[in-house]
Order: sequence, then C-alpha cells, then structure tokens
Amino acid sequence: MKKAGTDGMKLRVLVDNNTYIDRYYLGEPAVSYYIECDGIRLLFDAGYSDVFLKNAEALGIDLGLVTHMVFSHGHNDHTRGLKFMKERLELSGMEVIAHPSCFDEKMFGEESIGAPYSAADMAGICRYRPCGGPCNISERLVFLGEIPDAVDFETRKAIGRTRIRGKWQDDYVRDDSALVYRGEEGIFIITGCSHSGICNIVRYAQAVCGRKRILGIIGGFHLFEADERLARTIDYLKCSGVEQLYPCHCVSLRAKAGMMEALPVKEVGVGMELCLDGQTVL
Repeated sequence: MKKAGTDGMKLRVLVDNNTYIDRYYLGEPAVSYYIECDGIRLLFDAGYSDVFLKNAEALGIDLGLVTHMVFSHGHNDHTRGLKFMKERLELSGMEVIAHPSCFDEKMFGEESIGAPYSAADMAGICRYRPCGGPCNISERLVFLGEIPDAVDFETRKAIGRTRIRGKWQDDYVRDDSALVYRGEEGIFIITGCSHSGICNIVRYAQAVCGRKRILGIIGGFHLFEADERLARTIDYLKCSGVEQLYPCHCVSLRAKAGMMEALPVKEVGVGMELCLDGQTVL
C-alpha cells in the first residue's frame, strides 16, 4: 500500500463507543471525527460530552483551529458536545453545516434528546449554514443534505417526536445526512447513525458525486438485529463493491459479525487514523 499524499483526506476518530486495547483514550456511545482536507480542518459531530475535547488534546489536535463543523443529525449523542466546545473556544468564525431541521426540538418520552441549541442560537454562535440539499464544503468534501428514500427495505422508523414550526409530530429523523469525500478514483462516505438507511445514503452519494466506486464507509449504520434488513443491507453493500467498511457506534456485535462474513469489515476505535489519497485507504 502506498502512503496517502498530503493532498488527500486525513480522518481521526475522536469519539466512538469503542477504544483500542492499550491505547488510553476515552470512549462514549457517541460520534466525533476530526478531518483535514483541501486546506480545511473539519469536525464531524461533537459527541455527547467533553470527551472529544479530551481525546483531541491527548492526540495533539488543536480544535481551536477547526474551520468547519458538520452535524450528521440533531440527536444529542452527536451534538451535545458543542456546548462544552463553546465554553472553551471561540466559535464565531467557524462555519457549521447541518440540515435545516437539525436544531429542532426532539423528545423521546419525557426526555429531551435534541441538540443543546436552536437554529437561532446557532446563528449567534457561529457562521451557521443550513443545507437541505447537497452542498460543497470544499473542493472534495460534499454534505449530502436530506437523503431521499429509494431502497425499499430501508423503511424509516420514528424515533420519538420533534417540534416543527411549533407542532409536535413523530420524528423520522429527516435531518439525518452524511459527508462524502469525492476523489478522482471514487468516494469515501462518513455517516453518523444512518437513520436514512446506509444503502439510501450510498445510492445518493454515488448520484450526487458522480462516482460509483466506494473506497470506504465509516460510521454508524443503526443496525442491531440479524434480520432480513441486515441480510439485504449486506447484499446491497457487497454488490456495490465497498472496498473498506468501518461500522461503529450504533452497530451491534451481532450485526458486525454478519457483515464480516461477506464484507471487508475493519475495527474502529478512538484514535484510529484513516488517510485517503483518492486511491488507497490505510
């Protein structure tokens, strides 16, 4: 394998459910990735607590230099860490990209599970950029916006309720999105929980980026049971020719075991580094 060039993408896992043996970082059931690409420094999700800040410091990453932040969706295991970041760092110059519904209120039973700030709050904290459709963050980083429902076995399920324009309704997490690295040789997809369905995301990413080859996927797929949906997801990803698969966060051990029988599954843990040069994932 050749080393990734300096003009590619580098990703470090700051937060995941898992940590590696003999690597003493902190884990929590959440997501946060630090990405460098095209001269920008980007944070993808912020986890649930200040764990991402502590791990970044231990890894020698200065989050004060972050230029952009992307939120995969509005659940608090992806957004709540922002309030700890705001307490410690100046964020007014940072551009934040998210679906327009990302900062709507979200409840599960009597518990608030949404972001710590509203969209109006965000506009005062940073340079907030709501994107309902695909938008370019840099030359090769693309935020997908809202993911269309296209794959028949990925039926959305409501997770609690959300308040939209003052009215509470079942929350089908329409704000769920993903980030894509668009290289000359193919695409690399970065997800949070894939509430939209990982196959829907793959299909849409290929269409938006005009690339069929999938160099890799990292993130949560929201798969837990060894059921028909998992089997059909495995078949879809196998037929899509995914070259490297990094299922983590909201993917059960049972689901990972099923994937490993047919797909090139890799382990994920806090501190993991991926380098991409448009051809090779390390």
